[in-house]
Amino acid sequence: MTKNINFKTVLIGGIAAGLVSGLVKLGWENILPPRTQERDETNPPQQLLAQLGIPKSVTHKTYRYLDHELPMTSYAIHFTFSIVFATLYAALKQYQPKIAAGGGTVFGLAVWIAFHLVLLPKTKTIPTAKEQPMEEHLSEALGHGIWMWTNDAIATKVYQQLTHRQ
Repeated sequence: MTKNINFKTVLIGGIAAGLVSGLVKLGWENILPPRTQERDETNPPQQLLAQLGIPKSVTHKTYRYLDHELPMTSYAIHFTFSIVFATLYAALKQYQPKIAAGGGTVFGLAVWIAFHLVLLPKTKTIPTAKEQPMEEHLSEALGHGIWMWTNDAIATKVYQQLTHRQ
């Protein structure tokens, strides 16, 4: 177990990592979209909020930038999820360095399995794993691996710089 953990620095590293990795994941999804256009009309974060009774005026709220309608609520959930998991990962890594296997990619794949193959299908937010196309599995698995690898790299570097550890 690592001693003398600086939790404020873990939090700063997690927030920085989550913001950067959230951008990386969005970029990844532009290259390999994880869902069909039809399923993206109401994406999983929007669907989950709707299942919780939040009205469409909130779940599909957008903002306009350079004549593009961008999904404000989806982005808020996307980045919140990324920050929370980056910070959780950074904290867990201080206690159990083995969690960083594969530079965080194993943890990222575990998050993908937990959410996209188990929890979201169980809540009927997305189709079951068997009903999802293989391209969705490929995009999500690779995207989650790269996402968490980014979290590992950024959170580790921020932690080292702020604590002067190498």
